Amino acid sequence: MSEARPLWHGTLRLALVSCPVRLLSAHHERNNLHFHMINPDTGNRIRMVTVDAGTGEEVERRDTVRGYEFQKNDYVLMTDEDFESARIDSSRTLTIAKFVPRDSIDSLHFDAGYYLVPDGKEGQDVYAVLREALDQSGTAALSRLVLFRRERAVAIFPHGEGMLLHTLHEEGDINPAADAFDEIETIRTEPEMVKLARQLIDRQRDRYDAADTEDRYEARLRDLIDAKLRGEGLQPEREEARSDNVIDLMAALKQSLGSQDDAAASSRKPRKAAAGKAAAKPAKKPAAAAKTATSAKGRGKAPAAPKRKRA
Repeated sequence: MSEARPLWHGTLRLALVSCPVRLLSAHHERNNLHFHMINPDTGNRIRMVTVDAGTGEEVERRDTVRGYEFQKNDYVLMTDEDFESARIDSSRTLTIAKFVPRDSIDSLHFDAGYYLVPDGKEGQDVYAVLREALDQSGTAALSRLVLFRRERAVAIFPHGEGMLLHTLHEEGDINPAADAFDEIETIRTEPEMVKLARQLIDRQRDRYDAADTEDRYEARLRDLIDAKLRGEGLQPEREEARSDNVIDLMAALKQSLGSQDDAAASSRKPRKAAAGKAAAKPAKKPAAAAKTATSAKGRGKAPAAPKRKRA
């Protein structure tokens, strides 16, 4: 059983069957770079102080409560007990409302991802049956739960031996695509250009590799920090020349394909050169064969020289 602290625990319910479940974070904070605010004149850290806006006196964060501003500078104070008393059914129960095709959920709606796992031995058969049914049907289960004092719509997916839960953005949280795309001109594309673009896609088609998500900027920052600790600098990487004005799209696409051909050819040249050197060594053997042929003239037809193997 995972020792990770659950973010939520309750009951997963489908009609009259249910099982206890808990929610675990699917992500963790790795050893990222952390920077502090420093006074450059003294080299000392800056301390952020929580102060009373009216009196200017320092207040310990543990002594504060939350407040809702209903009018300017007037607040309704909310305690932990107030939040607890406002609980609704989704605070402790994941009731599945409906099932939808997995690909029908726009990726824009996905927010955070979590592992949804059984909470103990009880009800694991219900959990397994539901996971298998979701997998075979190609559907996701939609439900709601209160997480971090906010009710969220969620989607539940099968994932290996377990299930994933994704919180979903509300429609009102998402900016309309039409607002972002309204200035894009409607252009009739030429089939030949699309064909060339697809050739580029086919040549660079590959499988997704999680290593592709590595933060290269952080790696450069680490190199810079190490260099500064040694009293050195770090040479900036040379940026590729950028041309924003593509005059001939067809020519640019063809040039891109040509550049890929040149790159592929250059990557193969060392192999051919090595193969050529290997083939050059036995070049002296035919001379030895010629001596044999000369000595055999009086006895009959000379044997043919051995064929050279192709490099």
